[in-house]
Amino acid sequence: MTGFGKGEAHVQNRKITVELRSLNAKQLDLNLRIPARYRSAEFEVRQLLARRLQRGKVDAFISVETQQVETPASINHELFRAYMRQLSDAMTYSGVEASFDTMVSTVMRMPEVVSTQIEVVDDDEIKALIEAANGACDQLDAFREQEGATLITDLLHRIDLIEQYKNEVIPFEVQRSETIRQRIYDHLAQLKIDVDTNRLEQEMIFYIEKLDITEEKVRLQNHCNYFREVAASEEGVGRKLGFIAQELGREINTMGSKANETNMQILVVKMKDELEKIKEQVLNIL
Repeated sequence: MTGFGKGEAHVQNRKITVELRSLNAKQLDLNLRIPARYRSAEFEVRQLLARRLQRGKVDAFISVETQQVETPASINHELFRAYMRQLSDAMTYSGVEASFDTMVSTVMRMPEVVSTQIEVVDDDEIKALIEAANGACDQLDAFREQEGATLITDLLHRIDLIEQYKNEVIPFEVQRSETIRQRIYDHLAQLKIDVDTNRLEQEMIFYIEKLDITEEKVRLQNHCNYFREVAASEEGVGRKLGFIAQELGREINTMGSKANETNMQILVVKMKDELEKIKEQVLNIL
């Protein structure tokens, strides 16, 4: 599901910011950008985001701002002074002239003049990072809940429409039976042959019963009721609603294959149209 979340935390002289951007996806596809300073906590952050977000194509950006100037490298002043003095003496002895900038550049490349300190991240800073990640997840969840409520309302409206079209089929069922019966009699009249009336009635009853959609309508109604029940009372309903939508499709398809009547087929097409919209939207629900 789509959404955006941002969390911040302050520790010592640093501000840690976590930003999350999510798009719809069936599984979790997490792209995490984390500063090298927090590489040791990357696994913990990934586990947290996977547990909280569950699904979606998620881009996670972590940044850290320092409120005072800090340099990871330091210059050994005593060693720098000693190298400069030795280099100056050697150049004077050799009669070689060089600019001050050249001498400084040369000395800065000498061994151990510049040393890089290993950054140590304490537990408080890691806790602040986790706090910021949780804050970003909370905001993203709020976006998702708002979107989810809107989607559920739309889905239930489409279930109402499917029920409405199902009920509109009923008058055409009665007309269909009479139309089929009359069509058979008309064809027999054109053939001008003698038929066993009792046997004919039995065969027509058998044929019309094969086209009966009462069971499909009952099952379709039960699936609609169950769809509403799941949507209203459970969490993480996306997959379950998808399964129910598949069952709705089976009953609607069977009704279409048995329709044998223009108006009924039109209503079946309308039901299929609403069902396809339901299937598309269900993919966006956790």
